[in-house]
Amino acid sequence: MQRGNFPAIVVIVVIVLALAGAAFYFLNRPGSGNLRVETQTPQATDTPETGSMSRYVEYSKRLSENSVDKRRVLFFYANWCPTCRPANAELEARISEIPEDVVVLRVNYNDTETDTEEEALAQKYGITYQHTFVEIDQDGNEVKKWNGGGLDQLLAQVN
Repeated sequence: MQRGNFPAIVVIVVIVLALAGAAFYFLNRPGSGNLRVETQTPQATDTPETGSMSRYVEYSKRLSENSVDKRRVLFFYANWCPTCRPANAELEARISEIPEDVVVLRVNYNDTETDTEEEALAQKYGITYQHTFVEIDQDGNEVKKWNGGGLDQLLAQVN
């Protein structure tokens, strides 16, 4: 290789890397619609034998109303959120550590699975970004709100 071509090759490589990085960024940014992150959705596991409900479930009005006898925590989650996914995985993996009198309801906030009911909840509790937890009382009033964290932080807040 001739020495005179070396700077030109470096410039070309830098340009190619910059274009690839820009393309990756624009294809993966929130709201682009081009990337859908598949996550496991916590599902309700009402068991007829015991009448009990899983301690970590995807939000529905019915499940929220059926758990008024428990301490309820809303987890405002987004499927594109880089901190929500590990928190979601941790809650699923350590579900047995959630006290039996606590139910965590995952509310899809600002993502491809958000419905109007979930949007209304976010508005009601003044949620401005994902990975926010809100503990609510029996009447649905906010008891406590915090941002970020996983199961250990949740347990510290509700105890």
